[in-house]
Amino acid sequence: MMNDTAVAAQTVTNKNTLTPSSAHRTKPTVVLVHGAFADSSSWNSEVGHLRRHGFPVYAIDTPLRGLAFDSAYVEAQLKTLKGPVVLVGHSYAGEVISQVAAETPNVKALVYVAALIPRVGDSANSLIGQFPGSRLTPENLRTVPLPGGDTDVYIKAAKYGTVYGNGLPKSAIDVASVTQEPIAFSAFSDKATVNPPAKTPKWAVVATEDHAVPTAAQEFGARRVGAHLIRTRSGHDVPAISPEAVDRAIVAAADSVH
Repeated sequence: MMNDTAVAAQTVTNKNTLTPSSAHRTKPTVVLVHGAFADSSSWNSEVGHLRRHGFPVYAIDTPLRGLAFDSAYVEAQLKTLKGPVVLVGHSYAGEVISQVAAETPNVKALVYVAALIPRVGDSANSLIGQFPGSRLTPENLRTVPLPGGDTDVYIKAAKYGTVYGNGLPKSAIDVASVTQEPIAFSAFSDKATVNPPAKTPKWAVVATEDHAVPTAAQEFGARRVGAHLIRTRSGHDVPAISPEAVDRAIVAAADSVH
């Protein structure tokens, strides 16, 4: 496995370049899957960078209705694509892409971004609960009961900056706090039914100032599945705060696809 220092150095020194292998061959399709409280626009920076460098890119709007539903939705999207895929998931979507990769043979590399990385039987609650530091706590959340018995969960607007958006400009926090997408409460307790495929190369961008998914939880999951680590000084919204780190991980993952 590539050591952390080497990967981190690559993140800094190659910020605006592509490696030779990714620059001179057919590139895999990059599929971006957002996490809780977000939508596909959270990947705007990455989409622009990747398209400028010739990658086919799709950013999926995930329903956020629970692990089984969301995984089936993403899997259905991938079945419409030809060729190899680099599948990227932020936050809760780490659970989704792990499940999807186990069922979808054209997923050739995985990139986790400030993500939960489960094994069989793990849930968001169990992974976050193993480590201190998460501010995804009841006093910071707003819940809306739904017909049928489930509940939609939001971050309280006044708490968004401290829970999710630390590191973003205040203007961005003000907008995101009132445009966030809810996630079903049941998604937090849904358990993984498969492990991420052992032979699929994996990268993990770890946010060192994350107040939603503790940094220790991210590193624990990444090491457990043998992911290459890239650490970035960022709050939870890494795609917006530290897109260069995400881009580096994706390009490295693409280079692993032959």
